[in-house]
Amino acid sequence: MKKLAYLLLFVSLYSYSQTEVKVDLRTPNSTLFTHIYFLTPENYDLAKSATTVKGVKRAEAQFIAKRIKEIYDGNGLIIDFNKVPVDAKYIDTVNFGRRTLDQNKNRYAPFPVRLPEVYIEKRGSYWYYSEETVENLDKIYKDTFPLEFSWFNEKFPEFFKTTVNEILIWKPIAVILTIIICIILFYVLEPIMFFILRLIQRVFFRKISDGKTMAVLHELAKPIVFIVIIRFIKKVLPSLQMVKLNALMLTGLKIAETVFWIFVVLKLLKVVLNFYHEHNPEEKTKLDRQLAPILNKVLQGIIVLIGFLHILTLFGVDPTTVLAGASIGGVAVAFAAQDSVKNLIGTMVIFLDKPFQLDDWIEFGGVEGSVERVGFRSTKIRGADTTLFQVPNSKISEADINNKGLRVFRRYTTEVGVRYDTPPQLLEAFVEGIKKLIALHPSTKSQSYNVDFISFGSSSLNIMINVYFKGLDWGQEQESKHILHMGIVRLAAALGVEFAFPSTTMMIEQFPGQESLAPKYMTEKATIDKQIKRITDEFDDREHRMDPNASTLPGG
Repeated sequence: MKKLAYLLLFVSLYSYSQTEVKVDLRTPNSTLFTHIYFLTPENYDLAKSATTVKGVKRAEAQFIAKRIKEIYDGNGLIIDFNKVPVDAKYIDTVNFGRRTLDQNKNRYAPFPVRLPEVYIEKRGSYWYYSEETVENLDKIYKDTFPLEFSWFNEKFPEFFKTTVNEILIWKPIAVILTIIICIILFYVLEPIMFFILRLIQRVFFRKISDGKTMAVLHELAKPIVFIVIIRFIKKVLPSLQMVKLNALMLTGLKIAETVFWIFVVLKLLKVVLNFYHEHNPEEKTKLDRQLAPILNKVLQGIIVLIGFLHILTLFGVDPTTVLAGASIGGVAVAFAAQDSVKNLIGTMVIFLDKPFQLDDWIEFGGVEGSVERVGFRSTKIRGADTTLFQVPNSKISEADINNKGLRVFRRYTTEVGVRYDTPPQLLEAFVEGIKKLIALHPSTKSQSYNVDFISFGSSSLNIMINVYFKGLDWGQEQESKHILHMGIVRLAAALGVEFAFPSTTMMIEQFPGQESLAPKYMTEKATIDKQIKRITDEFDDREHRMDPNASTLPGG
């Protein structure tokens, strides 16, 4: 009994293994399987494979079925039957909903991205290759095999049938010849491409310096030549009809081509930014020149991201899925890095609105200093004490900025206090002398100033000095103050005017024979005028010998 059970099990397994695969056209999966299965060497039956083509004669259907398989092989496309739908009523609304008015038509494309022209459709109760595929088959075949070996096959039929270790001998020979041709193409096309790029540069980018251009053009010529060679290999490779090798090589070549295109676009970006930097530099502000490196970083990131997404599609990822993933990922990153996004927007606002330029002296929110650099995320501001403030651009874009660098003049106001016992005529002469110093000062707006005796202080007679300096730089302003202050001090010393300081005077009766403690002032008008003229002449000569624009102090 036990032996009989083993015998029945063996017979059932043997009969199952020997089950004949029949033609099945009820689902997209079974139709494509029927087409491919009966064209494999061990199961070759062209008549059964041709049942997947309808509406033509039997001989033509066999020809079409074989040619479609050759197109698959030439493009290195291998159908993954695990992904092919098994639903007899399958409707592809993603790839065909946009291409046809008949939204309900049952269609399926095994390779919607790389070979969208070849697809199957349901007619009645069965699935066949579409009429559009059959009509356009010649064009699809020529696009797949632009370089045919039919002429060589007709002239040397025996050679094309010769095999070594079950490999047709002409295929490795064709690979070696292709490699040799590619090497020759590189050495021939590289100088030609450099000459073409040089010609384009001279026509469109003449103002870019030759030193920078030559290096960039040499770097640009080689990847462009590599792209041309890759295109040539992609034209030759399908004709070799090495299915598995084609699938690997074509994917690798497309990835390499994408990488080279990224490199080419990055180099072209560098050329354009160099042109932007050197074209009419006198018309560009300091902030405009700062914009170039930031734009370079942003555009480089965008270019690399687009290239990466394209590489994903080469591995069979649907472009719609890639775009959706990029959008969702972008939203997720935006939520996770809100501060960075705000700072990026703040950077864009600064460059568009231009509330300040580099080296402008600005003041906002307790920060005051010179703008050193506007970065991708933050702005660096150097204070008068050389402290470096790094402020996020989002805060700057929302702040009330006092841009002192945009002032036409820098206003300076101070007060000078002299002693109460200064004679009126000497006080008035001192005021007039300060006015002359301001008029002679090389860095003041001589038409607009105020020097007036304005108040009686607790221990001094106060003279207000209000001037406008031409130099907008902070360091130049301090130097201008120094020049003016030294002139006033020299004038006071020459006239005998004494500056007051907080003090209390106690008056007592003067003893006989004791001299008064009060200073003796110059009161003769001629002597006063003479001293004023001497000091102003010296001031004028001294300051004209100095360079009013020279400054070693920290500026803003």
